[in-house]
Amino acid sequence: MRQAKVYYQEALAGLLTETDEGEYVFLYEPQYVQDHPDDFITFTMPVSEKPYTEKRLFPFFEGLIPEGWLLDIASENWRINKNDRMGLLLACCRNCIGAVSVVPYPEHQTEGDGA
Repeated sequence: MRQAKVYYQEALAGLLTETDEGEYVFLYEPQYVQDHPDDFITFTMPVSEKPYTEKRLFPFFEGLIPEGWLLDIASENWRINKNDRMGLLLACCRNCIGAVSVVPYPEHQTEGDGA
């Protein structure tokens, strides 16, 4: 199981989990739901107390991963398979352009840990 903290600007918005079964779960933090009920990270995932679950990485997070030659560089430098979408997200999306950032959790976890 791999996890990432998802920040919206400076606020911890939620936790993204890749389960051992290969499903993806995003859950907004209770404090974020209370303090920022209208500050969703994407229109397709409004702020909610209920978890979002998908069999594939959510399209919003997929869109944060580099493409083309940047994907080639990231994949080669970090030795991450291009099909390991969670691994690429964890390695490449800590300092994204825009309001959302993705930080591996626990923070000492590396893209190759898989734990």
